[in-house]
This record gives sequence, structure tokens and C-alpha cells, in this order.
Amino acid sequence: MPRGGPDGGDGGHGGDVILVADEGLTTLAHFRHRNLYKAESGTPGGKGKRHGKRGEPLIMKVPVGTVIEAEDATWDLDKHGQRVMVAKGGEGGRGNARFATSIRQAPYFAEKGIPGESLELRLELKLLADVGLVGLPNAGKSTLLRAVSNAMPDVGDFPFTTLEPVLGVVETGINAFVMADLPGLIEGAHEGVGLGHQFLRHVERTRAIVHVLDAGSENPVGDYETVRRELEMYDERLVQRPEVIALNKIDLPEARENAERLRGAFPGLQVFLVSGATGEGTRDLIQNLLRILQETAPPEREPPPDTELPVLRPRGRDRIDVVQQEDGTFAILGALAEREALKLGGGGEDALDELQDRLRKAGLERYLKRAGAKPGAVLHVGSGEVRLEWHG
Repeated sequence: MPRGGPDGGDGGHGGDVILVADEGLTTLAHFRHRNLYKAESGTPGGKGKRHGKRGEPLIMKVPVGTVIEAEDATWDLDKHGQRVMVAKGGEGGRGNARFATSIRQAPYFAEKGIPGESLELRLELKLLADVGLVGLPNAGKSTLLRAVSNAMPDVGDFPFTTLEPVLGVVETGINAFVMADLPGLIEGAHEGVGLGHQFLRHVERTRAIVHVLDAGSENPVGDYETVRRELEMYDERLVQRPEVIALNKIDLPEARENAERLRGAFPGLQVFLVSGATGEGTRDLIQNLLRILQETAPPEREPPPDTELPVLRPRGRDRIDVVQQEDGTFAILGALAEREALKLGGGGEDALDELQDRLRKAGLERYLKRAGAKPGAVLHVGSGEVRLEWHG
């Protein structure tokens, strides 16, 4: 202001992008038709030293059990309300009133704001179930889940009737637990054959495993070994989980006879003869699973902090690199130089003097001397669009 001194306010910071786990969601389908998300920008500062408004954060809800993968970080949101800030909003520029001093009473420059962070994310949902039903295709897992829970999976007489995991709540009086019908395995699943990893990734979070075997198949013991081998080759920790055997389909005479003969074929494991079709034997199986869950702690995971999770991606270090170019000029590189050049690069001579002063305080002079620069050398700062002459 004429005869009133510097009058410009600061610009508002941009909003952050935050992901929050919400137990009310069960799928990631709401992300399917949109791939770009952006928080609100901050507003510019104004006259009368009025500061701009900070941009509103973008809060994106995801189901509990969502794994978020960035290029160099991974977050696992496995509890309701857990959150992570995946991208920090941009920094608002400071108005010219910020740069008034007893010596520089009328600064004719202000900082520009700098952009917020941007990154690509991959979201993957892993089911959170207490017990997982595993077995070869058509072993009767879906029928068994129907018999013991409120789930209504598709049931058919052909392999791969179940193409996606199905959850069911098993209620036993005042107690209850979640059971998952997981798509059938085939040999080579650990390498992605068949449904492969689409199935195996969900087993990681189960606390106990039920191997469902068709008691009427030609080789139930071989079927069990196939499934166990695939689990072990995918993640050897899976075969250390509590497990039981369910010899299914005993409502069929041949299967019942075969199951009776196989009771002792699985040393060290509890074996239950069940029928998903009639419910026979399922009560004992469920009571045993409830006991296992009560005695077994959940798989160890890092406890989430009480506060918002930090952004874990490595930051560029605030250092300066000086590189001499073929034309004799010097490129000033690094996160700090880039940031300061964005703020002050287009603000005129006063702003460039401020930029050089900030770089000098960060040790630029020392780096220039090491690179062989002399006073009067031409410097290109950051992306190269800002040109300075080093005063020395």
C-alpha cells in the first residue's frame, strides 16, 4: 500500500489426501470408475494481510482390511477408524508482509505456493475372517458354510462354483466367529495358476484353517497334501496355523465308509466326519473351532498408533548438489533448491536476491567452491528456469 507498507497476506495450504478404514464398507467397487482424486486447493492471500483459506482434506473411505501400496511404502488398514495420510497438501506462499524488515521496509515480492504431493496407489482388499475353509474345487466348502452360518454362497456340482470368497457368521450361543468359504485350490496356485493368488491372499488373515475334503474322492489324503503344499509354498507361516480336517459328504454311503477308514490317516490332526448337506457332525466341528479361536491369539501385527499414521515414503533430503554444465554454468539441484526456486523464481530482482540469500544460508557457497565456481558464475536453480549470477 502506498505510504502504508507491505499488505499481502499468505496463501492457504492445500488439503491432504487421507484414507480411512470404515467397517460399513465391504468392497472397493466405488473406486472402479474413477482413477483421479484430488484434495481442495488453498485460496490465495489478499489485501489487508488477509490469509487464504486452507484447502479441505480429501477423506476417502475404504473397507477394513484394505492394503494400500505406493511405490515405496505399504499401509495395512485392518481396524475400523484407522487412517493414513497418503499425500500431503501443497504449501501456501507467504505474502510480502512476511518479508518486511528494518532494512527492507517495502519488499516487492511474495512467495508462490508449491504443489502438493501426488502419487499412484494400488488398493487391495483382504478379507478378515477367523476361520478359512480350504480345499480342492467341489470339496463341498460352500455347502458346509451354508450349513453352519448365515451365508448363502452359490452351490453347484461342478468345480469353481465359488469364484469369490464368501463370508458367513457362525453363531454358537453368545459367541460368534466369521468363517470364509475360499475359492478352490488347484496344483500350482502359489504361482497364480487357476484362481491362484486371488484365493491365497485371503488365507493370510485367518486364525484357523479347516481343510475340507471330499470323503468320496479317489485319494482324500493326496487332496489334503496338494492343498497344504500350495499353502506352504505361498507362505510357510500358513501351515503353522491351527488346522482341522473335515471329511465331507458322509451323507453318501461310499463316502461315509471311506471317511471311517481315514480317521487315522492324518496324524496329529483332529478329524471330523461331516455332511454339509444334512448338517451331521457340524456341531462338533464348530465347537472345536470356537475352542481353538479362544485359545489362539490373532496373528501378530504391528499395533496401529492412536493418532494418524505418518506418511512413510522417504522424503528428498534438504541438501544441495552442484553440477557444472558443458557451457560453464552450474546447475543447483536438490529438493531444497527446487522448492525455493518454485516459491521465488518469478518474483523479480528482490525475490531472486532472497532466493540467493536462502541458498547461501543452506551452504550453497561451500558447494560452489568445491565445484570450482568463481564469483560471477551463472547458476541455474531447480528445473533450470531460474537463473542467478553468484555474487560470491
